[in-house]
This record gives sequence, structure tokens and C-alpha cells, in this order.
Amino acid sequence: MNRGQSFLLLLMGVVALLTLFVILPFAEYVIASAILAFVLYPFHRRLTRRLRRRVSERFGEMLSALTLILSSIVAVILPFAYISWVFVRDLTAIAAGDTAIDVAAIEAEIAALTGQNPEIGDILQTIGQQLVQTLFGGFSGVLTTAIRASVGLSLALFLVYYTLIDGPAFVKWIRATSPLPSAVTADLVDRVNVMTRGVVIGHIVVALLQALVAGLGLWVAGIPNVVFWTFVMAVLALLPLIGAFFVWGPAAAYLVVVDQVTAGVFLAVYGVAVIAMVDNYARPLVIDQQAHLNPAIILLGVFGGIYSVGFTGLFVGPIVIGVLAATLETFREDYDAI
Repeated sequence: MNRGQSFLLLLMGVVALLTLFVILPFAEYVIASAILAFVLYPFHRRLTRRLRRRVSERFGEMLSALTLILSSIVAVILPFAYISWVFVRDLTAIAAGDTAIDVAAIEAEIAALTGQNPEIGDILQTIGQQLVQTLFGGFSGVLTTAIRASVGLSLALFLVYYTLIDGPAFVKWIRATSPLPSAVTADLVDRVNVMTRGVVIGHIVVALLQALVAGLGLWVAGIPNVVFWTFVMAVLALLPLIGAFFVWGPAAAYLVVVDQVTAGVFLAVYGVAVIAMVDNYARPLVIDQQAHLNPAIILLGVFGGIYSVGFTGLFVGPIVIGVLAATLETFREDYDAI
């Protein structure tokens, strides 16, 4: 390696570090925009083919991207923003000690059964405070997080648009620029594609679907702070079979304890007959069987992502681990064969 090549590599390293420093405050939104564009791209490709029959190719791509982004805003982002607002409201209320749960009845029942007098209200308040600290950096960080999320969301929508338009060209550039052999590069890109789709659709989407179905049951049964508990179930539902049960099971028992036996029995039957069936049937139906990631690894990515980058880490963490798994698998198979 001559002096010119060494200087160029050094310059590339310095510029790469400066670039990382610049985008680091919004790194989670950059990754989230890439994930959303990845999910929307198959629809973008189909819609573009239809629009090309009526308008020019470039205008068809632009119109398709704008249509999908507007549809995502109406169908996903606005409902998600509302749910996030309600979640923050409920979480801050729990952290302040206002749980809307009949804590006295629970403590009395536990005392009658065990002779112990646990402070359930204090435990819930501590959990709420810890979540506020982890997700937002404390009560003072809630407003800062909201402002930062608004800016980040605007940035993400622009990135989704340009990723849909220029994404294929970027993938071609990666294939052409990669120092790996072309066969290894193609294998790596395919594995990342399969792994990402398996993680996003097969695990996260199913967990969100199960949490929404379970949250509907909690709402019908009259459980307070439904949005907060739905968020908790969205995380726990990444564990197959038993994840969401850790919320709706105790919720059904709570209703029986506070003399709402009919609602408690309804929630228990609904949990077994409906919530559990979502996991049993939806997960095998949508998971890409080529994406062999242990659910425990997915859960680790969720908790690590939330702790590292906040709320959006729910999606970002598992994707990062999935890409790492795809890279390791490519190295093991392709370089063992070379």
C-alpha cells in the first residue's frame, strides 16, 4: 500500500467518523426510515408498474412513493402518534402514583392468602418511574423527546421517500463497491433481506398484532391504563405462547379479586380462545422459515434497543441483531467453502 492509498484510507476513516457524529442524534430515525422503506418497497414496485402505463417512469416512481408515504401517515403514523401520546400520559400518571387500579383490594387479597403486606402501589410507581427514566431520561425529558421525535419523524419521511426512489440504485452500488467476491456479496444481501423481513414481519408485526388484540380484550373488560399495558404486551409478546399472558392473565385475576367476576372470566376465556390463537396461527403463517432467529435473541434486541435509543429501539434493536446474524452466517458458509 503506497502513501496515496494510506492517506485516502485515513481520510475515509476520518470523514466516516465525522458523518457518524453528525447523524448519531437521529440514528434511530434513519434506521427506522430504512425499515419502513424496506416494508413499503414491494408495494412501491407494484404501484409503480401500474402508474407507468399512464405517466412517465420517473414521475410514476415519485407519485408511487408519495402515495405510499401519505397512506403510511394516515394508516400508521397518526394512529401511532396518538397511541404514543396516550402511552406517555398513562406512564407518567403511573410514575406519579396514579394507577387507577384498586391497589387496596389486591393488597388485601394477598394479605389474606399469604399474611404478607406488599406495597403494590409503590411497586407500580417505581416501575413507572424506571420506565420514564429509561425511555425519556426522566420527567423533564418527555417534552424534549417529543420535540426531537417530531423533527426525527419529519426527517424519516423524507428519507423514506428518497430510499424508495433510489434504494435499488444504492443496493447496486453496494454490490459493485463491496470488496467481497460478487457471489459472497450477493449471498450477504439476500440473507440480510430474508433476515430483516423475517424479523420485522414474522416477529415484530405478529407481536404488535397480538398486543392489539389483547389490548382490545383489556379495554372491553374494563382494565385501566389499557394503552400502557398494551405496550407492555407488545414487548412481552415477542416471547411465543406465554409473553402476553404475563399481562392478561394477572389482569383477569385482578378483575376477579375486585368482584368483577364476569369481566374476569370473559378476559380469561378471550385470552385462551383469541389472544393465544393469534400467536399459534399468525406467527407460523407469516414468519419466513429462512429467518431462523431464536425469539430470546429478538427479545434481547428489543430490550437493548429500547434502553439504547429509546422507544424506536423496539424495532431497531432486533433488526441490528438480525443483520449481524446474517453477516455471521454468510461468513461461516461462504468463507468455509472458499
